[in-house]
Parts: sequence; C-alpha cells; structure tokens
Amino acid sequence: MSIRSVTTEQPEKLPLPSLTPAHAERRWDIGGGVKHVQRKLTTRHGWLGDYDYVWLCMPTLPWRREGKQSKTAPPFYALDSELPILLAAASGLQHALAMLAGLITPPIIFASALSLDSGMSAYMISASLIGCGILSLVQMSRLRLFGNYYLGTGLISVVGTSFATLSTANAIFDSMYANGTCPTTTAQDGTVVRLACPDAYGMVLGTSLICAFLEIFMSFVPARILKRVFPPMVTGTVIVMIGASLIGSSGIPNWGGGSNDCMNRPTSGFFQLCPNIAAPRPLPWGSPEFIGLGFLSFVSIILTEMFGSPFLKNISVIVGLAVGCIVAGAAGYIDGSSIKTAPAITFLWVHTFKIRVYPPAILPMLAVYVSLAMEAIGDITASAEVSRVSVVGEEFDTRIQGGVLSDGIGGFLSALFTVTPLSIFAQNNGVIAITRCANRTAGRFCCLFLILFGVLGKISGVFLAIPNPVLGGVTTFLFATVATSGVRVLSYNRFTRRDRFVLAAAFSFGIGDLLVPDIFMHLFDGVSHPNKGLQGLFDSITIILSTPFLMSGLVALVLNLILPQEDSDDDDDVVEVVDVEAQPHSKEKEAHFHEHTD
Repeated sequence: MSIRSVTTEQPEKLPLPSLTPAHAERRWDIGGGVKHVQRKLTTRHGWLGDYDYVWLCMPTLPWRREGKQSKTAPPFYALDSELPILLAAASGLQHALAMLAGLITPPIIFASALSLDSGMSAYMISASLIGCGILSLVQMSRLRLFGNYYLGTGLISVVGTSFATLSTANAIFDSMYANGTCPTTTAQDGTVVRLACPDAYGMVLGTSLICAFLEIFMSFVPARILKRVFPPMVTGTVIVMIGASLIGSSGIPNWGGGSNDCMNRPTSGFFQLCPNIAAPRPLPWGSPEFIGLGFLSFVSIILTEMFGSPFLKNISVIVGLAVGCIVAGAAGYIDGSSIKTAPAITFLWVHTFKIRVYPPAILPMLAVYVSLAMEAIGDITASAEVSRVSVVGEEFDTRIQGGVLSDGIGGFLSALFTVTPLSIFAQNNGVIAITRCANRTAGRFCCLFLILFGVLGKISGVFLAIPNPVLGGVTTFLFATVATSGVRVLSYNRFTRRDRFVLAAAFSFGIGDLLVPDIFMHLFDGVSHPNKGLQGLFDSITIILSTPFLMSGLVALVLNLILPQEDSDDDDDVVEVVDVEAQPHSKEKEAHFHEHTD
C-alpha cells in the first residue's frame, strides 16, 4: 500500500476559528443602514472600538521577561466582523506599506534593464501601484458567477507584480538584446552598452495578455486535480529558485552599486562608475561606501524586528529603505532630479507602449502563468489559515478557484494597465497574523492607499531616487524571504527517499542554471541558417532552460508525475543501530536478537 508523500499538517497549527455572530448574514433595510453609518461615524466605539492601540505601537524589549513584556492580545477581527474605522485605516496602511517595497522593485528593475528614462520609470511605478490597488479589490471580492464558480477569494488577498515574471522578463530582455531586437552600442573599450528599448516592455505586455488565458482556463480545473499536479514538492521548488535567482541577478548586484553595465567595471564609458558617471557621487562597483549603505539598510530591518513595535515590524522593509535613504541623502548619494521631473498627479495610460506579441516569449510566459497558479494556491491557503477559515472542503476549493480565476483575469487586465502580470502576494499574511485583523474592510483601505500612492506622481519620483545600494540591501532581504517561503512550502513534504530524489534532480538544474547562467546559451549554435520560425523556437527553449525556476520546476513536475509513490516510508539508506547492552537482559530477547543479526 502506497503512502502519501505530502503531509497536511502545518508546521505551526492555529487555534480553531471561533464562530461569532459576525459570520452571520446581515440583512439591513435602508433605514437600519443609515442608522448604522451614523452610529459608526458619531460614536467613539465606531471610530476606536475595543482594540489595544498601545500594544500596536509599543516597542519590543527582548531582554525583559516575556511575562512582563507581553499583554493580553487584542481581539481577533474575522472577515466580516464589525471593525472600528481607525483600526481599519491603520491595518490598511500596514498592508499597503508591507507590500510597497515588493511593488516598486519590479518596475525599477524593468526600467533599469531596458535603460528607460526617469519619466518612463516613474510612470511604471505609478501604474504598478494603481493596477495593484484596483485588481486587489477584485481579488478580495467573492462574486458568484454561475453554478459553484466564483471570482475572487473573499479574503485579504492583495496582488502585486510577480517575482516569477521579473525573473523571466529579465531572460527575455537579455534574448532581445542578444538577437538585435533591442539596440546596443559598443564603447571604445569594447563594452557593449544597452540602449533604451521601451518596445521590449510592450512585447512582454502583449505576450502576457494572450498567455493569461491559460490561467483563466486552469481556474475551471477542479482544485483537487491542481493540487495533485502541483503539490508542495513542485511549488516549493519553484518559489525557492525564484527567490534565489533574484538575489543573484538583482539584489546583490544593486547592493554593490547597480545591476546595469557598471557591474562589469568597464575602464571607460558612461557606466565606468556606478550607477553612471553622471550620478552625484559615482564610485566603482563594489566600493566599500556602497556596501556600507546596503548593510545599513539590511541591519535596520534586523533591528526593527528586534526592537520595533508590531506596527513597525510589519513595515520593517520600509524602515530599512527610510534609514538608508536618510544616510545616503546626507552623504550626497541621492539624485533628486527624478522627484523634480515627476508629475504631481498621474494615472494609467499617461505613457503607453506598443502592445505586440514576441513569439519566443510565449512558452516562457505560459510557464510563468502556470507558476502563478501554483503560487496562488499556496498563498490562498496561507491567507485562509491566518484568517481562521477552513482550509479544507468545498468552500475552500471555491476560494482557490475564484483566486486563480481572478489571477488570470488580472494578468489580462494588468497588461492593458501597462503592468506586467500581477499575482497574489504572501507578505500580507504576516500583517494579518500580527494585528489579528483579517477583516476585508482593512483590505479595502489598503487598496485605497495603494491607488493614492500611485496617483501622487511625486511619490514615484521619490521611490526612483532611492540609491541602488540601499535598494539592493533591502531587496536582497526581500528576495530571501521569497526563498524562505519556498522552504516553508517544501516542509509540507515528508521527505521520503522519493521526495529527496525529485528535489535533488530539480535543484541540479536550477542551482546549475543559477551558478552558470550561460551553459545553455550556445545549445543551438550548430544549427546552420534556421528560418525565422525555427529560430524563434530555439530562442524560446533557450529562455526556459536559462531561467532557473522554470527549469527546476519543469523537472520537479515531470518526475513527481512519473515516479511511483513508495510502498513504505522506511528509507533505504537509514540503518537502525541497536545497543545490545541497553536491552533488558533476557535470554529470549538476546536469542531473538542474534537470530536476526547472524
């Protein structure tokens, strides 16, 4: 009899949800609704409630005993509980700030990879914030479509630019510059410098738009089948490799001064120094000043976690950015031109891109949407867990179906919003767990803040002015949390011999790709004079093979499907050592022992 390779037990179990009257369906007439709103706006309880705001803002003193430091935890606010206005706004702000660094990082990296100007870069940040706010509202809804199919999860499931898209898009951009789709120039010392290529971003958007239909289709596949095809072994491997690859391709390079051409330390040209020779205080890549700025931001995150209040712990990444920017500004490393040129007010479609399909990117983007569906299943499960709703049964399956459908539709709409595919963010689950507020009203306030941050164009200019070392120190930690989330997902496995075999095979390709990224770049050099269609197929395969999380995820998926489950959970390579002297001195047992060891 085969055993299950996946355990459904959580590494940490939450207390069972308490059934409160807040779960009951409310039916108000118009008069009752008006009275409720009036009472909400004119009473102290409507504004403040019974929440312990002092606890929310009280710093942590780790050297004091737990009994003296901690107080009774505030009440838990379920999905539809009555929520005070101030707490809803405070929790919504925490959610917005907790995800802010993750939202601004991808457009900054995209703009840097394509050498776009500051005006276009600031718009991409604003569009990302506005798009995330709008589509998060859709994801938080739970609209019944037909039968037992829904749109949205009905949880605080916010969305943001997927890091899976970030990793794949960088590989697509590299391919475009390599095959001449995007222009380059050669400096006097032979260094190849990338020129601005906004059309490449439009091609990624167009390809993403048509590939989104795959995830829409997947949402109508029964959740039990999706979880069987994409178990934690596959999803965890993908998430680990996404985080690890982003640390190497963006986090650490920016920490050293920049992930552009300056990291090659050319002896001349515009990128001789980082971020470029026109910066206020340019230095060679890897200079101790840059390393120190990044380290200061990184340490600020750690200190916030040690001493910060629950509110600050939820936004520790923003604290790291703020501290790093203050010191960098005082030392003269910040270029304020992006703030001066950014518009005061902006919105979607202020800048547009030529939406076209790039054929070699179709297969990689289809793989991205498969990974987005896998991430969505795991993140919805985590959100339901911290929100204290059931993670099994028909209702939970409909939450997964609605979340994956909203993710797919969001991918389609985000391309029209000039934003790369958006997917469910997992960072906000920590905010729910700490604040004990899973109420969707807080989530709607979060969306309001995100849209506000995006509409105020000067805010995007401020984000764009963040020095690369400060951004690198923070994003290195941010990407490491992504990899850690993957390890958490992998912990659902029992790690039988079969599980370890699948994981080892997947990491062989994924880590190999990560450490030697050029190994598959010359795979088809021996094919002479391929036609345009065949060359596009070669480029598509090369992009997949050169993207660590796609390659490792593919290997894990295939092996997990074809390798049979084990008949027992006894490992072949584990030998039980028996201490004879420790056994009871019984002649019968001693004879039995020798009978089986001779």
